[in-house]
Amino acid sequence: MTSRRSRPDGLVLSTGRLYCDLVFRGLTAMPHLGEERFADDLAIVPGGGGFITAAHLVGLGRPAALLARLGEDPLSQSLLPALARSGVELGFLERAPDAGPQLTVAMVQDGERAFLSRRAGSARPATLPAALGDVRVAHLHIAEFATLAEIPHLVTDARHHGLTVSLDPSWDDALIRSPDLVALCNGVDIFLPNASEARAIADCDDLDTAGRRLAQHFALVVIKDGGDGARLYEGRESLALPAAPCQGVLDTTGAGDAFNAGFLAAWLGGSSPERALAEGIACGTLSVQSVGGAGHELDPRQVAAVADQLLEEPLRRHG
Repeated sequence: MTSRRSRPDGLVLSTGRLYCDLVFRGLTAMPHLGEERFADDLAIVPGGGGFITAAHLVGLGRPAALLARLGEDPLSQSLLPALARSGVELGFLERAPDAGPQLTVAMVQDGERAFLSRRAGSARPATLPAALGDVRVAHLHIAEFATLAEIPHLVTDARHHGLTVSLDPSWDDALIRSPDLVALCNGVDIFLPNASEARAIADCDDLDTAGRRLAQHFALVVIKDGGDGARLYEGRESLALPAAPCQGVLDTTGAGDAFNAGFLAAWLGGSSPERALAEGIACGTLSVQSVGGAGHELDPRQVAAVADQLLEEPLRRHG
């Protein structure tokens, strides 16, 4: 398998809306209309796929910068200490009154979760031209199709600057079945849906058929399939790896973004598709053992050990 590669040492620019995540844990049941429920625990953490992927990239030793907007309200400003501790470069973070409060309420029960979110202002940071033109940047990761829908020239501009591009469509009821989605993603090198998103975008219930349909439009398609592992499609070839053993699930928030970080760190570093897929699965698995999407810094040695175990299993490969 071959595909276009970026500079192995360049900065990854990760973009998407930045949220204040209120993560309620310890629910015995989800609330219904007219009911009140109480949680055992609450965590207030930065959220959004752009930040979560960037934070995990940094933890894996890959320099990353966040391209996003942050409000000036108290909830938004409360994120600044955690953002600074993450090690993610924040020079392209625009601060504006209309960018907040932008928050997500996440309710976690038995490892599964429900979300209620509010978007604020535009997704387009004023820092976008400077970020794309920075000579250190080698790769752009777009954490949600909704951001691309608001900035339709984003992929074209990134390619103009010589960047490779990845995109996680991220489920959005209003956009996931848009007939323009694939066309707007033209030029994306790595397409990173989960299984539900892949089926919806390809308009196909069979996941393998969906992957092959998407591979007609993208150089590399990587489908995250939760407890069934992940699949990769490149041209007419495909391979699959099973899920990794998990010691216990605390919170699945951001697991797909952690997978993205693991896959991208390996792929950008020159690893084989098989190795990149294994490291993506390892990162996604390890991330669910903590609260919040970036609540636990991934240990590269532990990631490598889990990936090694996965690669000892026979690959499911098809031509």
